[in-house]
Amino acid sequence: MASVIRADLTGPVLLIWICVKTCLSEDNMTWPTDTSYESDYSTGTEPVEVDYDHFEMQCLKQSNRFFRSWFMPAIYSVICAVGLVGNLLVMLTYVYFKQLKTMTDVYLLNLAAADLLFVLTLPFWAANCLDKWELGLFLCKAMYSIYKISFFSGMLLLTCISVDRYFAITRAIKARSRRSQTVYFSKVSSVALWALALLFSVPEIIYTNVSESQTCTPFSGESSQLRVGIQVCQMVAGFLMPALVMGFCYCAIMKTLMQARNFEKNKAIKVIFAVVAVFLFFQVPYNFAMLVTTLNTAYGGSKDCAFEISLLYAVDITQSLAFMRCCINPFLYAFIGVKFRHNLLKLLKDLGCVSQSCLSHYSSYSKNRAPVTTDVETTTSFSP
Repeated sequence: MASVIRADLTGPVLLIWICVKTCLSEDNMTWPTDTSYESDYSTGTEPVEVDYDHFEMQCLKQSNRFFRSWFMPAIYSVICAVGLVGNLLVMLTYVYFKQLKTMTDVYLLNLAAADLLFVLTLPFWAANCLDKWELGLFLCKAMYSIYKISFFSGMLLLTCISVDRYFAITRAIKARSRRSQTVYFSKVSSVALWALALLFSVPEIIYTNVSESQTCTPFSGESSQLRVGIQVCQMVAGFLMPALVMGFCYCAIMKTLMQARNFEKNKAIKVIFAVVAVFLFFQVPYNFAMLVTTLNTAYGGSKDCAFEISLLYAVDITQSLAFMRCCINPFLYAFIGVKFRHNLLKLLKDLGCVSQSCLSHYSSYSKNRAPVTTDVETTTSFSP
């Protein structure tokens, strides 16, 4: 019986053995040609070398997040406090003493309003530096939109101030003949400038959203081409063109003042240099950083992690400098004027913040340094 069973099993076993030997023969075996891993087990063979250059490494940016978590709220708090007090004093002084007598005065009042509007949003900017945005979509859109409105209106107002000073100094006779119409024109043009700034800020109103990672971000989820196109147009219309106009006006003003013999006219060159210096120091670095960021986005981003981290640091630091301009403007464009400082002290005296003896001492000092009246209409709060 056993011999019969062995005879019956010999055929199937022999067939299976032949199939296995044929399948495992060296000629029929197929090994993967692209091995992307290295064995952790000891098999007696040489380990396979892996080319990690083909793998996309994640760029960790914890250092940027930590830096933003303490630096940005601190600097925003300082800018908010100084800008709030400074711009409020500018507006109160102009309204209290009814100093809106020239185009520059009207533009300076609107500039203070634009800066004040922006500094009121700085607490929300500080909140955006935290891990998650918890204040809703409306405040998210309002934060970025108000910043753009303030930025564009400020740049346009500074441009109008430079144009007004250009005509007041280089075209003094013509400007004096139309003095009665300038204040009305400045009020109408200010409304137009605010409307234009609102128009330039429409992309932030539309495309600012709360991203999936719960951060308030403009152009979240939008294509890079759309973002690059909008930012380039905004930089050209809101920064480059006003900068060119201001550069032309201030060059013409300095040329005219250098030819004047009157000492007080030449003294006004210091104001012009201050205007240009603050404009370049505070605004150009941030716009340059944004230009590099825009170009980096247009080319699909950089594979250099160190460059990406450095660019984020540059944007944060230059942005804080650009934000500082809203608290420097009151000192530069208003407090630099002797007449404005005298009115400010009178306002503080009426509010009980300054004694009468301090006001009398400053008034006597100002009279001893009273300038000779110039033959052009430059007696605004902007004048030294």
